[in-house]
This record gives sequence, structure tokens and C-alpha cells, in this order.
Amino acid sequence: MAHTLPALPYAFDALEPHIDAKTMEIHSQKHHKAYVDNLNKALEAAPDLANQDIVTLLRGIGSVPAGIKQAVINNGGGHHNHTLFWEIMGAGAGGEPTGQIADAIKDGFGDFAKFKDTVKNNGLTQFGSGWSWVVYNPTSGKLEALKKPNQDSPLMEGLVPVLGVDVWEHAYYLKYQNLRASYIDAWWNVVNWKAVEAKYVAAKAGK
Repeated sequence: MAHTLPALPYAFDALEPHIDAKTMEIHSQKHHKAYVDNLNKALEAAPDLANQDIVTLLRGIGSVPAGIKQAVINNGGGHHNHTLFWEIMGAGAGGEPTGQIADAIKDGFGDFAKFKDTVKNNGLTQFGSGWSWVVYNPTSGKLEALKKPNQDSPLMEGLVPVLGVDVWEHAYYLKYQNLRASYIDAWWNVVNWKAVEAKYVAAKAGK
């Protein structure tokens, strides 16, 4: 099968106490796996697309056959969104960003506090399930914040996600129950800013 579940780059308990081990295990091994499995199943109807990498597939969503388009949006988006989510978190992370990503945040949002407030507000006001995103906009050359429902990927709009907060309840309910704000506040403690910076640099270079 063309798409596979990536291995987590750290142990299930690596993000404790901010994200609990059981949530990480279920989230990565059950929810993410279901997206991968369902994406591969949908692509059986379009074998010419089955070997495309996930970024190419989502960027070209307009050429996906109507009969499987929504399945690719839901499951392909879920696959790419979660892969990025695992990559931009890590143990012993958090704090304030430095280097190019810090400069880009200042340029796009004014300062780090305003940036965090914007990302949090988008996460809190996303009705139901979805994501709070920070994307690189190739047109403006700047970082922008937006929210998206369900597993809709910014890639489908020509944007490049560099940071995303999963605000589906399955991302936080075991530890935080209905307290989405508390989850988002705690989440900043696990952001791997070097990984976010690498994604920003690659996006700016058109990679």
C-alpha cells in the first residue's frame, strides 16, 4: 500500500505531563492508522493516484475523482495533519522560538504573545472538530493563522502548514475532558520549535 503509518519519533509517554501516554497511544496507533487505512482503501478506485505522495495528492485535490474526493480530503488530510503534528512536538520542548521562525512570527503577528493568543483563539472558536493552523502563504511570503474544520488540509488551498494544534476531542479528552483551553495552554510546552522552523525554512524555499 502506498501510504503507511509513520512511527512516532518518541515514546508514548515522552510528552507527559502535558499530553498523557494513553492519549498518544490511541491517537497515533488507532485514529491515525484509521486515516491511513481508509485513504489506501479509497485510492483503490484511482490506481493512478495511489502512488502519489500525500502532499502532491492534497495539493491536486481538484483532480481527484468525485466519487472518492471527500474520502481523500477526510483521510488524506487526517494522515498528513497527524504526521505533521507528531513531528512538531517533542520531549523537553516548549519555551519561546528563536532564529528564523521567531523572526517570521514577529513579522506576521507582532510578537510571540499575540501569536499564541491568535492560535489559541482559533482553536477555541473552531466549532466541533478541527485544527488551529499556522501556515506559510507563498503569495504574501508570511506566516498566517487560520482554523479549519475536520481534517481539511491547508495544502488544498496552496498554503503550507508549519504548525498545527489538533482540537478534535480525541486529542485531549482523556486528560482535559471538555477543557479545550487548558489543553491548548499546556500544548505549548511540547512544541519543538526547531522542527517548526525547519518546516518554515523548507516552505519558504518552495520545498
